[in-house]
This record gives sequence, C-alpha cells and structure tokens, in this order.
Amino acid sequence: MEKQQPLSFENTAIAFESRTDKALKKADFLFSNIGKPWLVKLGAALTPLAFKMHLPIKGLIKTTIFDQFCGGENLEEAARTAETLDKYHVGVALDYGVEAMEGEENYDHAVPEFIRAIEYAGNKASIPFIAIKVTGFARISLLEKMHAGETLSAEEKAEFDRVTKRIQTIAATAAKYSKGLLIDAEESWLQQPVDDLADMLMAQFNKENVIIFNTFQLYRHDRLEFLKASFLKAQQQGYLLGAKLVRGAYMEKERKRAEEMGYPSPIQPNKAATDADYNAAVAFCMQHLDQLAVFIGTHNEDSSMLGARLLEQQNLPHQHPHVSFSQLYGMSDNITFNLAHAGYRVSKYLPYGPVKDVMPYLIRRAQENTSISGQMGRELGLLRREMKRRGL
Repeated sequence: MEKQQPLSFENTAIAFESRTDKALKKADFLFSNIGKPWLVKLGAALTPLAFKMHLPIKGLIKTTIFDQFCGGENLEEAARTAETLDKYHVGVALDYGVEAMEGEENYDHAVPEFIRAIEYAGNKASIPFIAIKVTGFARISLLEKMHAGETLSAEEKAEFDRVTKRIQTIAATAAKYSKGLLIDAEESWLQQPVDDLADMLMAQFNKENVIIFNTFQLYRHDRLEFLKASFLKAQQQGYLLGAKLVRGAYMEKERKRAEEMGYPSPIQPNKAATDADYNAAVAFCMQHLDQLAVFIGTHNEDSSMLGARLLEQQNLPHQHPHVSFSQLYGMSDNITFNLAHAGYRVSKYLPYGPVKDVMPYLIRRAQENTSISGQMGRELGLLRREMKRRGL
C-alpha cells in the first residue's frame, strides 16, 4: 500500500475539490463582504424588517449566504447536499436550523420533524449525527428557573416532564437507528437542566454504544473540570460518555450579562486559556476512547491536527468509531476535506429549514465570522490561493 501523504490543512486542491469555479467565485464574494462588520450589522438589522414588510429578498438571501451555510430549505434538499458531501467521504450532522417559537404547540410540532430526519438518515452511513437544542422543546424561563435551583410549581414540573418526554422520544428513535444525537449547549444560565437531561439520557441510551452526546463549551473556565466529572459519573453509573467539544458561541452575551448582574464571568480570561482547555479536553478524551466517544467540533487547525496526531500516536485507526471531527457547512473546508482525504471520520454540521426561519442562525454565523479574529482572512486567503491555482 502506498504511504499516505502527511496530513496538511494547506492543500487547497483537496479543500475545494467539491466546489466548481463558479461556486469558488461566489464564496470569495461572500466572505469578502462578511469581513465588513458594518455590512453585517446593517444586514442583521434590515433583514428581519424586510421579511416583515414582505419585501422580495428571499431569492437574494437563498442564492448567497443561505447557499453557503445551509443544506437546503427542507430535509429532501439537505439530503441532496449530504449525498454530494458523501462523494468526498464527508458525513453530515443534520441540524434543523429553525429556532423554535415558544409555546407547547410549537414544541410538540418540532418533535416529528426530528424523528423524520432520523428515520431519513436511517440506513445512510453518510448521516451519522442529528443535532438538537433543548430550547427548541422548552420554555427558556423554565430552564432559567431550574438552573437557578428554584422550586418548581406542580404545573412547571408537569411542563418539564413534557420536555423530557419530547426529547426522550427523539433519543429513542436515534437509538433505534444507531444515530448520534448531539445535544447543543445553551447559555450558562440555562445549562444545568440541559446537562442533567443529557446525563439522564446517556444513562438510558449509552450502555453499549454512544448515542447521546452532551456539549462542552471550553470557552467557559469550568468546563474542563466538568468534562472530567461527567466522565467519572458515567463510569460510576455504568454508561459511556458522549462528549461534543466546542469552544462556544455566546461569549459577548455571557460577559455582558455577568457585568450587568454583578457575578464573575464564566468565560475564560483570554483566547489562549480557551485554546489550552480545548486541547486538554481533546487529549483527555483521547486517553479514554474505550469508555467515551468524542466529537471534535472546531474550526481551529491546531486542535484538529492534535486530535489526528493523537490517534496516530496511539496507533489507532483514522476511522476509530469513537472519534469524529466536524466543522460547520460552508466554513473551514481546508480542515474538513483534508481530514476526510486522509481517512478520518469527519462531518459537516448541516443546518436546513425555510430561508426566513433560519435567518437567526445565518445572522449569528455572519456575526461570528466577523468577530473571530483572522477567520475571514484565513477563509479568503485559501479561496484565493485555490482560484489562482485554477487560473481564475
């Protein structure tokens, strides 16, 4: 067998092999504009207004930012995107990107959509994961009250029982089809009931293989210890831990709230501390692959390379069933496609849903991209290097 080339995230021919010349030019145009904070700010303010006024902007959004970051408007369109990615050995974590409206009826309506997605993913090895947010099935103020440790009324207890039942129904379907269920993290002031629910579901469904994954946001300074405590709890109670590792998504919001309400910020003092904890979390998980599964969700090249190297160092197969890498669809293709090309298990987080309904997600993506220092420059630099290579 020929010796594999060493893994590199600089190979743009592999990174963009799934993109046509036209798609590259479009991505170049898009990332050039997302790099302008004033434009993102303006778009974030005007887009919801334009939808409210029924202005014909859907087509423009669909052919630009939506096409870049979303898999389609419905499950069928997302499935076609998944088929394209599968040709390059890239899997998919399906993410119904609609941010649920509050109200019991809306929460109940969300359940069949997730069950349909899991059943569709059923026997498709190319769709190993489904992602859910507990706030899509529960009232935010209820989670906040539970996180604060306040006593619930009988009605509120019944309300949370319904939340549990909804998510258990989805989890049972995921277990039936052996699909990983990724439970997204929430803001720190809602997180405790989410963690408790994740632990309960892991104890129920992660006996023999890992179905349920809780999310650990390492930009919080307490989460590395919480990861270790969660692992210990899983060992003591006889189940396998599912750990989805991310840096985190609510930094500005978290700092602002802590300052306004006068409590210590849960966020790391700086990026270096976040990176150190993230890489320590990757290393910790890699030491315990017989008793946990890890989902390394990051756009950071060093952390992705670390995960790959640790597998190599332990003489473990690139396709180890307990190690998955992931990036968001439309971003960091240099990491995703080069990992896939080198034989690692890697997937794209693939949101889908009607254009209007996934707008909050898209606005967050655009804002996140302007705030991650160097992310835009990196994406643009790689795109342009590939365009030059192709003579565009």
